[in-house]
Amino acid sequence: MSGSDPPDPTDRDAARSDGENSVRDAVERSRSGAPAVGSVVRDRFSSDEIFQRIVAVADEEVTSESRELFFSGLAAGFAISITVLLYASLYGATDGHPVLSALLYPLGFIYIIIGGYQLYTENTLPPVALTLERLASIPALLRHWSIVLVGNFTGGAIGAAVLAWGGVFSPEGAEAAQYLGTHGAETAWLALFFKAAFAGLIVAGVVWMVYASQGTISRVVVVYMAFLAIPIGNLFHVVTSFTEMSYVVFIGELSLFVGLTEFVLPVLLGNTIGGILLVTIVNYYQTTEHRLASARFEGVERRLSVREWLFGGFVGRSYVPLIDTGEPSVPDGRYRVLVPISNPRTEAGLIELAAAVAAQHGPAVVHVAHVVQVPDIEYGTGQRDRIVAESERLLTDVVGPIEAHEVDFETSTVVSHRSIEEIFEAADRENADLVVMGWGRDDQLWGSPRAEGVVEELTSQLPCDFLVLEGSELDTSRILLPTAGGPDSELSAEVARTLRSAAGSEVTLLYVADEGEREAGETFLEGWADDHDLADAEIVVDDSGDVERAIAREAESHTLVLLGATERGFLARLVSESVHPAVVSGVNCSVLLAERPGNRSLFARLFGLK
Repeated sequence: MSGSDPPDPTDRDAARSDGENSVRDAVERSRSGAPAVGSVVRDRFSSDEIFQRIVAVADEEVTSESRELFFSGLAAGFAISITVLLYASLYGATDGHPVLSALLYPLGFIYIIIGGYQLYTENTLPPVALTLERLASIPALLRHWSIVLVGNFTGGAIGAAVLAWGGVFSPEGAEAAQYLGTHGAETAWLALFFKAAFAGLIVAGVVWMVYASQGTISRVVVVYMAFLAIPIGNLFHVVTSFTEMSYVVFIGELSLFVGLTEFVLPVLLGNTIGGILLVTIVNYYQTTEHRLASARFEGVERRLSVREWLFGGFVGRSYVPLIDTGEPSVPDGRYRVLVPISNPRTEAGLIELAAAVAAQHGPAVVHVAHVVQVPDIEYGTGQRDRIVAESERLLTDVVGPIEAHEVDFETSTVVSHRSIEEIFEAADRENADLVVMGWGRDDQLWGSPRAEGVVEELTSQLPCDFLVLEGSELDTSRILLPTAGGPDSELSAEVARTLRSAAGSEVTLLYVADEGEREAGETFLEGWADDHDLADAEIVVDDSGDVERAIAREAESHTLVLLGATERGFLARLVSESVHPAVVSGVNCSVLLAERPGNRSLFARLFGLK
């Protein structure tokens, strides 16, 4: 027992009273000036908070791979066949009772929305919200819609085929399904459109309500009641209509062309316009100008330009990262090197290389960007602050090599659902002259890039020079530089000179000639060495004519291979895992790939033409 006096109950009561008063005062000092009533914690989201949740989820959807979107849409389309099955079965069993026949209609939609599958009408709201904020381009929106719609129709067609040929329906159910599939095609085109527009309003409204809900039970109730209104109101949903139409096409009661043009098309247009105009835009404009304050780091400032928004590609700068603490740089005459890294603890060699190259260009700055790829993230301010604080702490420990080379440096943190695409956008935004990055075979962030990276590299020019280290370590003691001339070999020569000067590296030049052309190869290589200030390098000419085997053979006695890009470019080959397999995959030492921006056409880049 302590010898101090026991606490005075009066003091406890006073402290409790002070605490209660402070809470009440905090509430009473609310922006609206409303009195303190009920619980301090609100039991529902504001319109801004709902919009922020929608934007966060839409960002993940729009940047998903085509394969993920398609198969998620396929599952949703097949789930809709459950709705068709149950609706037709009950319709037949109840002689078309308007309420009883519709009781199980919402089941397929509950599966889809609660299960997180991609349904076209359910996707009118989130991607459009992202596009309205100019965080996603219109082409990116259309790509997303197209993939999901194709997946939905494919899944619906598979389900309809099973219903038509699998003997699933009872005789009454089969008769009802035939009626439902032909009824729509017999309805006037304009009537179908407006009925579908009201259905689009309901579905998009469901999405808004689902993100406003805080529990699964409330979501199920909202989804059930909303989708129950579609059959009761004699409205039409495009994926359900497509499945019903496919069923009667499979049993030979309707032609595919008539079903698509007279039934599915007006329903598709009505659902889309109803979902966009009547709900999405209305809900958008009820939010405040601060709606992105916590949904994105510097959300308003990070919007796409009008040109990017209207004409942006299917990939590339189609959206902004979740967090990006960097700022667009203003050209100031300094040589800028961007170093995107995924793990500051293990990629110090990249930073050392970047600093050494930058030091050879006079006034220079090295920007180290820590790119954190996440499949999901809590969008609260506290979570963002923790990520940024930890990243900045790690970056503080790795900038030593830059300071040792007496060049300026900057650091930033990028949190994104993407990987390789962020590098292109950061290089363009930072006005970089050179990007130095790693490409690990197993554990690097860039080792499994999204498919969009291939298209980005093929359909646009590189924003600057690229150096990509393929391998886990950087040992520059003995460098092998294969060359056949060209701008990419010039970049390799520049790096070799830098490493020779900064680290005392021994450089070997390799030229692979055809059989019987050794003398011509030696003449070329000696001249090339003189032109690129590498006359003191060891010269090796291989006249086997087999480039990959020659490089692999010489690499056995070296610690680093400096490799210039092929005509097609190495970045596209990296993401497709087809770049010099005998070199990149077969050698024991690291490989440093170099590529300079070129002016090759899309056709030339696709087919490797000069």
